[in-house]
Amino acid sequence: MRTVAAAPIRTAVVGFGISGRVFHAPLIAANPGFSLDVIVTSHAERVAEAARLYPQARILPTPEELFKEAGNLDLVILGTPPDTHFGLAAKAIAHGLHVVVDKPFVPTSDLGEELISRAADGGVQLTVFQNRRWDADFLTLRKVLASGALGEISSFESRFEWWRPEGFGNWRDTVSLAEGGGILHDLGAHLIDQAIQLFGPVDRSYGETANRGPHPDAADTEAFVSLQHASGVRSRLWMNGMAAQAGPRFHVLGSRSGYTKWGLDGQEPALAAGLPPSDPAYGVEPQERWGLLGADGATVPVPAERGAYPQFYAGLSAALRGDGPLPVNPSEPLEVLRVIEGIHALA
Repeated sequence: MRTVAAAPIRTAVVGFGISGRVFHAPLIAANPGFSLDVIVTSHAERVAEAARLYPQARILPTPEELFKEAGNLDLVILGTPPDTHFGLAAKAIAHGLHVVVDKPFVPTSDLGEELISRAADGGVQLTVFQNRRWDADFLTLRKVLASGALGEISSFESRFEWWRPEGFGNWRDTVSLAEGGGILHDLGAHLIDQAIQLFGPVDRSYGETANRGPHPDAADTEAFVSLQHASGVRSRLWMNGMAAQAGPRFHVLGSRSGYTKWGLDGQEPALAAGLPPSDPAYGVEPQERWGLLGADGATVPVPAERGAYPQFYAGLSAALRGDGPLPVNPSEPLEVLRVIEGIHALA
């Protein structure tokens, strides 16, 4: 497996929409183990914004221009729509570049298996940006579960809901299911991944999907998933962009106690507003949004862990230098994709 020398990891970000602009570029720029050398976008406003925010980076209009300079790079980050992920990742691997693929990973598990095989054959690292493993609420829940305060878990509920009847205003509104579109592919990739991280492999799954958005020919805009884990825990997951009133982010019931958390992690809006990950306020959740542990009438707030998206790239830096495992093994998002495919086959 090709490793990277001690110098900063020479990095290109492909795409400068929400993924590249809000998540990847700020996290790369904040980590001294990386240098942000190239940003690929042809959108005029995004070109100007990328040049303003990252004057040290070269702005290229197409991935083809990027691959002409592959010899000057170590890592490519794909923040593009999911239907482009396989082709772009395959080209990056063929040029000997390590690859981060934003989720949804790829439209089908067959394509995912093919990419993993090509990366192994090419001696490069391939990983998927499952950043929600480092949400403040998820890290807090892991700590609560590890403490044993809940006892034996019977039911796990997880929701990612908001009110956006006009749609996202980007590819998510129109990309088809065959192209990796739909809220189950997009947010389901996070919620199912979190459930498996907490409670282990899935024995059986069931789901419901619907399109209630402004584009009738698009993929699903809401979904419900029920997972029966081999551990005995039942996970119930909701994803909905048309929820005028959102349910709790987490609702966990155990033999000793329960835990309920409202509200979404604040790292995405913080990054979108320009707050650097190095700021002391980054990832800190206000006390009024802490989750509650206990039984009805006797609950106590649980101090939130600090949100930690930078840990993904800290782990990747170590992995590319041969000093540790990948932050996300691509076999794990592949298993999530298989669950999603099974649900779509029955829905």
